[in-house]
Amino acid sequence: MKRKVDKILAHKPDVFINRQLIYNYPEQLLAEKGVMVIEHADFDGTERLAAVLGADILSTFDNPDTAKLGSCAKIEEIMIGEDKVIKFSGTHANEACSIVLRASGSHVLDEAERSLHDAVCVLIAAVKNHKVIYGGGNAEIKMSLAVDELSKSVKGK
Repeated sequence: MKRKVDKILAHKPDVFINRQLIYNYPEQLLAEKGVMVIEHADFDGTERLAAVLGADILSTFDNPDTAKLGSCAKIEEIMIGEDKVIKFSGTHANEACSIVLRASGSHVLDEAERSLHDAVCVLIAAVKNHKVIYGGGNAEIKMSLAVDELSKSVKGK
């Protein structure tokens, strides 16, 4: 275990994220070197996190020169309801976010999830197609501003 921890430390990480549980002795060795340990991460979450942080997922720790470590500005543990989650802020790619939906029942939660999906689809369409007219009175305000600007050029009004 000590040799494996030494191989991990050769990468000079600040945080070590592992899909398996890390037992007391290896965790103690990492902590003595100032390395924060996050254990028992799920596989899908680890892949998404690696992509957002700009990191490689390593199965062996033999080549610290070729491994790419990820980065972010801040890691913190926050409470959402009764659950603790780890929040990564200031990520390398700045391309990800998490939305947590909570509701009193499954019907309300299902409806909120469908509404969120619809909103995301509208945003994707607006980004891909620049001919979209935004709602919420946007067209009326644009016309009002254009009329107001034109009225400044009409004399006697």
